[in-house]
Amino acid sequence: MKPIRKTDFPVAEVRRFLEPGPVVLVSSAYKGERNIMTMGWHTVMEFTPALVGCVISSGNHSFELIRRSRQCVINVPTVDLASVVAQIGNCSGADTDKFATFKLTAEEADEVKAPLIGECNANLECKLHDGRLIDRYNFFIFEVVKAHAARTPKYPKTIHYRGEGQFMVSGRSLNLRRHFRPGML
Repeated sequence: MKPIRKTDFPVAEVRRFLEPGPVVLVSSAYKGERNIMTMGWHTVMEFTPALVGCVISSGNHSFELIRRSRQCVINVPTVDLASVVAQIGNCSGADTDKFATFKLTAEEADEVKAPLIGECNANLECKLHDGRLIDRYNFFIFEVVKAHAARTPKYPKTIHYRGEGQFMVSGRSLNLRRHFRPGML
């Protein structure tokens, strides 16, 4: 292999290289109000308990719903919902009932009051685990307390944001199990 030639790149745009996780729809509810937001800034932080860190802008309508309720559902859509995901991310729940507008099915969760989105491939019911970074960084650390996932496909075609309105779709998988020690799988 040869080194790849590079040029300077704007540091404000490095997220294009670091946001490999799927774009998700976060549903929330508080005192009779509910909302859905599109989010790409999340990271798995721990396996047991299952912790997920999420950046939710304080300017987002969902921010206060989630902060006050201390819970949400992280819903994982597939490529067939890509247009809806983009549209949800470009309107405000302050003046739009996103479930009605985008004809999404709100299903009752088992452990939280926020609704599941029926059309998504997976739904992760979350409760706030650690809120110490919310005021400083808008960073919520959630514990996934219940998870629901479709049995098939095993590897759903999720969407990943690249910036400037461009998305990529998860694709071909590589099986590299032979390079892993059993405890590292």
